[in-house]
Amino acid sequence: MTLLAIDWSGVAVKTGQFILSFSILVVLHEMGHFFPAKWFKCRVEKFYLFFNPWISLWKKKVGETEYGLGWVPFGGYVKISGMVDESMDKEQLKKPAEPWEFRSKPAWQRLIIMIGGVFVNVILAIGLFIMIMYVWGEEYLPAKNLAYGVHADTLATQIGIKDGDKIVAVGGKPLDNFAAVGAEIILEDANAIQVERNGQTVTLPIPDGFIKKLNKNKLEGFLDVRVPTYVDSVTQSANFVQGKLVKGDQIVGINGLPVPFFHELNQYKINQKNKEATLTVLRNGDTAQVRVKLDDKGSIGFIAKSPGDILGTTVKTYSFVESIPQGVNKCFEILSRNISGFKQIFTGKVNASDSLGSVVSIGSMYPSVWDWQRFWTLTAVFSIVLAFMNILPIPALDGGHALFTIVEMVSGRKPSDKFMEYAQMVGMALLLGLMAYALGLDFWRLFK
Repeated sequence: MTLLAIDWSGVAVKTGQFILSFSILVVLHEMGHFFPAKWFKCRVEKFYLFFNPWISLWKKKVGETEYGLGWVPFGGYVKISGMVDESMDKEQLKKPAEPWEFRSKPAWQRLIIMIGGVFVNVILAIGLFIMIMYVWGEEYLPAKNLAYGVHADTLATQIGIKDGDKIVAVGGKPLDNFAAVGAEIILEDANAIQVERNGQTVTLPIPDGFIKKLNKNKLEGFLDVRVPTYVDSVTQSANFVQGKLVKGDQIVGINGLPVPFFHELNQYKINQKNKEATLTVLRNGDTAQVRVKLDDKGSIGFIAKSPGDILGTTVKTYSFVESIPQGVNKCFEILSRNISGFKQIFTGKVNASDSLGSVVSIGSMYPSVWDWQRFWTLTAVFSIVLAFMNILPIPALDGGHALFTIVEMVSGRKPSDKFMEYAQMVGMALLLGLMAYALGLDFWRLFK
């Protein structure tokens, strides 16, 4: 890959969406700490979007609080007086506790301040999913609509799936949304997949280690929808030598070779870069020949009709009242999948190196064209991920602080400031090491 080959306009759009989404999540999460701290009369010294070691891009003091913008886009923070946090302000802790300090407040107040960010992230995700369900509803390709079955790529053939099979169930659970088949196998730890083949239901066992392969490949090389090739539009880059493609054409052959399905055409033209090829097309009930020169990427110069347009999708719309339970269910479905994924890492079902990613991986998930539905969906998903990660009982995270506070409330004994200081140092070392590891993995994937 060269720098000139990168679509920089698409990268800019992805980056813009990521920064906006991440900023919304961080600011609202920190507000979840900020406002309870204010309500309980704690002094909040700083409120920052992004971290600001050594310098700040912008800062302004309003009352007792300094508001600012850091230059390291890995999160944000509020600095509450008398709290052992990432600032590691040891000097303040050497002095007697003041009434306006975090450490002087009752345990129940400190607990509320600690979990406030996580609470806001959950409420934000629920609110966004409710909005998404109400405004856009749900559109998906039902598995039952796959009239031509699936195209079984390399990974699928390893467990016995064949071209033309129709997926009917995963682990005995009927499959409705075809796009969810991979996630169902991974997150539900399925041991078998059921397909319809030649009118018969066939159960194919999923061997040990397959889920690791599926997760490592990010579901690539597994299953595709098998559909004929219909021309939806012709691009300006098309280089026709004789005749031309028009909207509605069905490509059924290339250089005399039958290619009834889109994946077969794609496989053939990989080796036809910068060569001329003769396409056989069906047009208005007649057969036509179109000669075209493929470009250096093997592209013919047309956009194919989508599987959803060919096979038909299901669109579910909801009233505002109906969208409320749907949004709540969607939120906790995502949370459940995060818990399942975390469990699989610890049980060795998937490799951590295949699942972890930094801001590079997160940013790449945004589309290269601005799509508000996709933007708000990803923002909602990452809000749940942020809540889940922060509530883990790791020192330096909200969950670690909350755990120590709960232990204090149960035992009646408060951990010493020195203990909290050391716990914070250990937690920060773990988190920084994990962040560096995830960032390294992303760079390795890019260069690989």
